[in-house]
Amino acid sequence: MKRFYSLLLTLAVVFSMIGFIPANAATDPSAVGKPKISVKVSENTAKLTIKKTANAEGYYVYLKSASDKDFSQVAEIAKNGASKRKYTLSGLAAGDYKVKVRAYAGENLSKYSKTKSFTIEGAKSSEPKDIVILFTSDVHCGVDQGFTYVGLKAVKDKLIADGNAVILVDDGDSIQGEPIGTLTAGEANIKLMNAVGYEIAIPGNHEFDYGMDRFLELTKLADFKYISSNFNFKGELVFDPYVIKELGGKKVAFVGITTPKTITSSTPHYFQDENGNYVYGFLQDETGEAVYNAVQKAVDDARSEGADYVVAMAHLGNETECEPWTYVDVITHTNGIDVFLDGHSHDTDSAKVINKDGKEIIRQACGTKLANIGWVRINSKDGNISTGLYTWTNSESLPEVIGTQNAMTAELSKALDSLNERLATVVAKTGVDLIIYDPVAKDDAGNPIRIVRSAETNLGDLCADAYRDQAGSDVAIVNGGGIRVSISKGDITYKDILNVHPFGNMLTVREVTGQQILDALEWGCRATPSSNGGFPQVSGISFEIHTYIESTCTSDENGMFTGVSGEYRVKNVKVGSEPLDLNKKYTLASHNYLLINHGDGYAMFDGTPILQDSVKLDNQVLMDYIINTLGGVVGDEYSNPYGEGRIVAVEKAE
Repeated sequence: MKRFYSLLLTLAVVFSMIGFIPANAATDPSAVGKPKISVKVSENTAKLTIKKTANAEGYYVYLKSASDKDFSQVAEIAKNGASKRKYTLSGLAAGDYKVKVRAYAGENLSKYSKTKSFTIEGAKSSEPKDIVILFTSDVHCGVDQGFTYVGLKAVKDKLIADGNAVILVDDGDSIQGEPIGTLTAGEANIKLMNAVGYEIAIPGNHEFDYGMDRFLELTKLADFKYISSNFNFKGELVFDPYVIKELGGKKVAFVGITTPKTITSSTPHYFQDENGNYVYGFLQDETGEAVYNAVQKAVDDARSEGADYVVAMAHLGNETECEPWTYVDVITHTNGIDVFLDGHSHDTDSAKVINKDGKEIIRQACGTKLANIGWVRINSKDGNISTGLYTWTNSESLPEVIGTQNAMTAELSKALDSLNERLATVVAKTGVDLIIYDPVAKDDAGNPIRIVRSAETNLGDLCADAYRDQAGSDVAIVNGGGIRVSISKGDITYKDILNVHPFGNMLTVREVTGQQILDALEWGCRATPSSNGGFPQVSGISFEIHTYIESTCTSDENGMFTGVSGEYRVKNVKVGSEPLDLNKKYTLASHNYLLINHGDGYAMFDGTPILQDSVKLDNQVLMDYIINTLGGVVGDEYSNPYGEGRIVAVEKAE
């Protein structure tokens, strides 16, 4: 690993990137001379010479490799044109390049110089190339985390410079999970994947979080190919089940597999027609045979087409709830796969599994958020297959620590700058203050008192309503501790909404009994009137808290709910206008933190059916409700800062 880091350090480019000139900047090309340039190549560097340029105060340098779609600004030379200027582009991988320069004086930009082409020769070696497959999975919009896409490109370029035949692929769940995805509905992520040079991807369950139509639009924006052997529309495959690439003189087939759990771990109605019939699917059945057969057919067809190696690209995972479609299930029921690249469960495990023919197959995963880059190496001499991870464990990203820069530096900075501008965009309005603090009461020090963790508020109502609306559920509960800031009367920006729900929890729905709902309310209100992060803000339900009754909730040594030993202090519970039926089943919406991960000790829902599993980010739930359902205006229905009376505290026995 030390050797790997030292190699990365050699990639640090000697230039520093200052910024960007807006595309619509007012310019006068005649105010500054057109630069003239020459290029001299030495090993993996290109030495750029810019001749004297009239009136120039500095220069922008633009570079394009053969695999890049467009030129990217890679440097600014903040020196005037009174003298000849030299500049070195370092750490370049083998390949063909084009470079051009533009001078500037104030806001005025010159015409571009003539484009110069040059070639960086590959590593001199008599040894044949190894095949290296780099893969990512579950990036979840973490484009500036871990290695970042800058570091990913640096690793890819270094492997190419060393003479390997390299391909970059993705195992799904790339375009969802952070504001850069939410606010562009995945488009910014696809453009970055294009820029870094992905060649193949498969859909994970969260590729569908912006809706089916949107995902299919995004696939058309992609310069890379999506594949899946089991994603279908009315029985017909949506994508090719496999693709064959020529690498290092060998034919390597990639077979795509998407978890059938997608229907419940995305939004179910995205897979339905207007009549509620499921028209999109993943060959889900009770036994798993349909998926096994589809994968086997794709493998056999690829072999018949001449594939020397078959690589499974899967989004299946290792979780028990994903059976019968885990990676173990698929490998043990198929043959002909040489190596199995997997995602979904965010693990980094490397495992050896015996396939249908008794052959040992390596399954490799690579975690999430670009903390790792997975690799497969096929040895050119003996065909031996090995796998592993490049790992970055620092809390700061790789480029922040070692200063790596390349063509992706400008692309990533441009995307993040655009995101920051977008966060300030006004997307809705509120005619009332939406509060988490009491608008009147103060503590002894004169500070406002936070009440969202002990009583109903209008923002609590709004957040719970959003969950119930977006899930289509009977009831919704949102923990008060997950509602972090108030929203003042007036304009609402994207940033305001993201600040309300900053944790990245995911909308989830379970089918529960009335008794379990009562237990949840009792548990959440056990400390009232004192503050408790698990206090339930609710929608579709109303109740009283008789605070004079001492709580009799019990818990285990880990603080998890175990029962109620005495009288319930929560009483007169109604779902809509009807009394809560303790034996009836209801659909309950919340987030995975509370319904799956036992957040705030809510353990009473274990074992109940999960109808929607982590289908949408909490801030996107609120955003979609305000913008789409409310039409962008939070109105008088939320005018009372203390809510509409869903939760009533009764302080004395009648």
